[in-house]
Amino acid sequence: MKAHYYSQHAAALRAELGRAITRDQMRALHAKQPLRHFVVAARQFLILGLSTWALIRFDTPWIWLPVALVQGFTVFNFTVLLHEVLHHNVFQQRRPLLDRALGFLYAVPSGISPSQFTRWHLDHHAELGSDDDDPKRHHLSPKRNARWYKMLYATPALFPIYFRAAHLETSTYPVPLQRTIGWERKISIVFHLGVLAGIWWLSGGAAAFRAHAFPVFFVFPIAFTLNRLGQHYDIDPSDPAKWGTLMRSNWLWNFVFLTSNLHLEHHYFPGVPFYHLPELQRALGPFYQSKDMRWQTYRGLLYGWLVQNKHPHTDWSMV
Repeated sequence: MKAHYYSQHAAALRAELGRAITRDQMRALHAKQPLRHFVVAARQFLILGLSTWALIRFDTPWIWLPVALVQGFTVFNFTVLLHEVLHHNVFQQRRPLLDRALGFLYAVPSGISPSQFTRWHLDHHAELGSDDDDPKRHHLSPKRNARWYKMLYATPALFPIYFRAAHLETSTYPVPLQRTIGWERKISIVFHLGVLAGIWWLSGGAAAFRAHAFPVFFVFPIAFTLNRLGQHYDIDPSDPAKWGTLMRSNWLWNFVFLTSNLHLEHHYFPGVPFYHLPELQRALGPFYQSKDMRWQTYRGLLYGWLVQNKHPHTDWSMV
């Protein structure tokens, strides 16, 4: 049993946030627009399809390497769409069957179990700030503060690291949920092996490497690690308002990460769809100023993480 650590420590914060956003703003920000969601989802599938075709068709490095970068980040962004589903941010009313189908559709490209990701992520929200009960912090954050070890997360080593973490947490779940997670993973594995084998059979091993193995195993970990740096690594542990990293909204990163880079705002209001997060950040400007909160950038995060060798979940402004 977990203790709902965040709720225990964030009561005052929730009251402050309630005063920072008007009811009309709150209502507008929480409005779900299914068409808008599906336009973005269709765009992601289109990018995935076009990049796959280009990676099969072209073997010139200056063409296929940038395209593989695009494809790897696109595969990662299907986890962002899955994240919208588990927070019920697609439809205005609950649609359990549609949510289940969408969750599976979005989970397969990245090879994860939608049920495992849902439980893991909701526990992360409930236990934010806890060293032991937040599964992302307890199982997945680097326990060695060594640069070489941190860099492993941006390589294919991420997969055994992540799936070991997921296994440790999943072993605490009810048995029926463990079984569901097991067969969901098997379906994802079969799908990816089928795609890899199909491309290999039709276009050869080199094309299979370019169009599947390289984006998934070499680019996806970079997208995953960079996105996670902007979540909860540079924080102020003494203030629940600062248990997430404040990343300034930027059109490029908003596009690259489907605004999942605005992770602090998401924790404040999980029911706000991803396409309203930039607007939410603007509305919270006076609140951030009143709390004297620091803005971060990905360049600053990489410098702090790898050059200054900062510890995760600490205040990086401290010397």
